[in-house]
Amino acid sequence: MKERHDVVIVGGGLVGASLAIALDRQGLDVGLVEASPAGQMPAVFDQRNLSFAAATVNALTALGVMQQLRTPTGPIRRIHISRQGDFGRVRLDADDYGRAMFGQVVVARDFGEALEARLDGLIRLTRYRPARFVGFGKDEAGHRALRIADADGERTLHARLVVAADGTRSAVREALGIGVEEHDYGQTLFVARVRATQAPDGTAYERFCDTGPTALLPRGDRHWGVIHGVARDEADAVAALDEAAWLARLQHAVGWRIGRLTGSGDRSAYPIVRVVAQRLVADRAVVLGNAAQTIHPIGAQGFNLGLRDALTLAEEIARRDDPGDAASLAAYATRRQEDRERTLAFSDGLARLTANPSPLLKPLRSLGLVAVDAQPSLQSFLVGGAMGFRGDVPALCRGEAA
Repeated sequence: MKERHDVVIVGGGLVGASLAIALDRQGLDVGLVEASPAGQMPAVFDQRNLSFAAATVNALTALGVMQQLRTPTGPIRRIHISRQGDFGRVRLDADDYGRAMFGQVVVARDFGEALEARLDGLIRLTRYRPARFVGFGKDEAGHRALRIADADGERTLHARLVVAADGTRSAVREALGIGVEEHDYGQTLFVARVRATQAPDGTAYERFCDTGPTALLPRGDRHWGVIHGVARDEADAVAALDEAAWLARLQHAVGWRIGRLTGSGDRSAYPIVRVVAQRLVADRAVVLGNAAQTIHPIGAQGFNLGLRDALTLAEEIARRDDPGDAASLAAYATRRQEDRERTLAFSDGLARLTANPSPLLKPLRSLGLVAVDAQPSLQSFLVGGAMGFRGDVPALCRGEAA
């Protein structure tokens, strides 16, 4: 059996599903290859706390996704940055920039359900699930032919453009012959929901330690989302802690900024490895989201960057009759270069600098925090990145019609 589509997206996670919604608005025939069966959420839609930059909120509202959320989000109105053992801190307030908020905190599972609700309403989308990518074949029309396997066996899909949105260990990226550069940070991040004597007030805290960052995010359910980084060789011991010992560890890391920590939900652990594709495009194919770059979650840049990938691609596709046109893909890669390079450099540099225990760096880090807190121009640089306004920003992220 053969099916033909304008675009086939491999990967139905956060970025792949968002791209499918954006392309449907343009009237394109899209196929979405998903690993999870109907009625079952992909593993990525768990209890993780997603920090949506203002640009992301703008875009997802325009795509009709934010309106589908059934639980309240947590607004980020202030950001407090510090490092354990160093003096100085950075305080950012959205009011100072004429903004109601820098972004919003959304639980990944809630977001997955909102995406699913939007996908269910698309009339041109064909969903292949559960299915997996097998490899590429030949297409007599010069388009991409890809083989997928499902419960009925193998089938071939034909597309003018194939999008690899299948995650960090992307099978499509590998089949395209696109290499990667990797760096293992030697850290594991634990994610959980915690309660404290002080309810969220719109402040997000980023606390750097020698073994990794700890972040407290203001959720919309009167809980805090916590992200706690530990050295990889400590991960098993931290996972084995009972609730009281786990809360004591967090309390030591974050101090008493939100009062006493009183309870915690289940913990999930994620080893942190940076994986960056050496190029973004191939013949009638593009990689984006985590398949293009999986970065350290410090500063909450990952999904926000991937969504800007997807929306920039959608804009370029809208400008031409052929979505896989070489000129379109070249333009996409050029437009993504500045945002991608600056975000990668910021994330990686911050992760390495703040986790370096060298006493020689301590005064430099402290002076840096003091300088940023005192200099509006440096703060504006941080704010622009935190809100998702770097480089060539897609129209939907700017709050404009595309």
